[in-house]
Amino acid sequence: MTRARFRALLLLLSLMAAAALALAGDRGRQKALSARPPERRPTLLLLTSLPILFGEGFSLNGGGSPVLKRLQARYRVEPISITDPEELAKGRLLLMAQPQAQIAENLVALDAWLRGGGRLLLLADPLLEWDSDRPLGDLTRPSLMFMDTGLLAHWGLRLESPDQPGAAERQLGGYRVLTRSPGALFGACTISADRLVAHCRLGRGVATIVADADVLNVAKLGSFGQRNLDGLIAELASLEQS
Repeated sequence: MTRARFRALLLLLSLMAAAALALAGDRGRQKALSARPPERRPTLLLLTSLPILFGEGFSLNGGGSPVLKRLQARYRVEPISITDPEELAKGRLLLMAQPQAQIAENLVALDAWLRGGGRLLLLADPLLEWDSDRPLGDLTRPSLMFMDTGLLAHWGLRLESPDQPGAAERQLGGYRVLTRSPGALFGACTISADRLVAHCRLGRGVATIVADADVLNVAKLGSFGQRNLDGLIAELASLEQS
């Protein structure tokens, strides 16, 4: 092989490597889903212990969190506090973000709603790092760990705590996002290579489980904040289409 051909080969390999890196990076920079006009926004049920609807002081002066504003650009957000049949009947799509523990009857209702055709995005964090001024034991404080009570096992999943705490980049909805001490999912569902996300088909319903809730703490995520919300919206959109 001549030197000219050798240099050309090296150049070609370099270009191929650069293209591969760019393609991988583009997943974190793809175009975000746009807002919908009010008349086209479906109902999104929201159950969470996180300060998404209100701040810890329950003040309305702030106009809502960045997460809530982003959700409201595409959905009519309907807060619920429990997963009983009456509350679940209000919608077909449910976002549960680090929810408080539900009693057994409401877990049964949630499972029946899901298998009957519901769509669920569950953010279940085994090691939440969301700062709170409320004391431990306060029922209004975000749950430090996801209160499973057998729900994930019933769906054939296992959620494990991280081996090492700290920030970690993962994939959510096709975006590279920043998580804080994410857990790992194992089981019978379709699970992402990084163990962050599980997609489960249950009866006529679909559940997407994410092993981190700090992904929504956008105030602490710097440049990743909006990208994390892009990933959240993309996962909800995928559930709508499933």
